[in-house]
Amino acid sequence: MRNFEEKTIASQTIYTGKVVQLQVDDVQLPDGRAAKREIVKHPGAVAVLAITDEGKMVLVRQFRKPLEKTILEIPAGKLEAGEDPGDCAARELEEETGYRATGLTHVVSFYTSPGFSDECLHIYQAEGLTKGEVNPDEDEFVELVECTLDECLERIQSGDIMDAKTVAAVYLWQARVSSGR
Repeated sequence: MRNFEEKTIASQTIYTGKVVQLQVDDVQLPDGRAAKREIVKHPGAVAVLAITDEGKMVLVRQFRKPLEKTILEIPAGKLEAGEDPGDCAARELEEETGYRATGLTHVVSFYTSPGFSDECLHIYQAEGLTKGEVNPDEDEFVELVECTLDECLERIQSGDIMDAKTVAAVYLWQARVSSGR
């Protein structure tokens, strides 16, 4: 097996914000040449695949400034320092949608954009949903949307759902329905 590791020669943090930190690393490539790597450091996040008793996926519609548009997403949020991902999933589900779950099961974790970020996203499946009051963060404006599997698949095809974690969750839901789980 060939070694593809890049050795860090120097690292400089050039920005630290509320959500991310940006660093630039000088690295030595496996062939000895030098290169620079721009890295977004992120504390990680969770997302929740929640299906109501009526067979509808719980989504939120919200404006995303980097895209300059409003999109549909599954409930999600950033991990706080030292926070358990399952606890974060329960908190985000309730804050953004008002739903509480009697159980949350970890489904999958993945790196969202490993070419430039270390963000790891954890998807949880919510069970035993009960409706409550929406309580978003003070700078968060969301609208609850519930869609059937067919509606979600149509929204992916139309481009109404383009968020990677949501697309993955819809196809995961479809696979579970197809396999009878």
